[in-house]
Amino acid sequence: ALAGMPYMGSSAGTNVATLSICTTNDMPIVQPRSFDALQLVPLQINPHFLDPEPGSKHMGETREERILQFHEEREAPVLGLREGCMLRVRGTSMQLRGTTAARLMRRDTAAAEYHPPSDLSFLLDA
Repeated sequence: ALAGMPYMGSSAGTNVATLSICTTNDMPIVQPRSFDALQLVPLQINPHFLDPEPGSKHMGETREERILQFHEEREAPVLGLREGCMLRVRGTSMQLRGTTAARLMRRDTAAAEYHPPSDLSFLLDA
């Protein structure tokens, strides 16, 4: 992939394309050496990102709460990809495509929503 071969990943294959696998849905926030990823993009992605369900009796942490914990240790932006959206990266261009929005979370910054089609190329400069 680093030499130009097209790469397509979904779910764990998306995590492997990022800086590290520290924002998988198991989310280890302290990174041992073996958690390095391919670093094809300079950000973290959380595939299968879920919003909290209003009225839910679930007592665990939400995905966003786990990402806030990740940001206690790391600076990298995290893009939460909901089911139904995808990224297409070509050179210096990154486009959000699909039918659902993605949620961008940065350390000490309010989260932002991006709806397809959106140009997210600015994240490649992260």
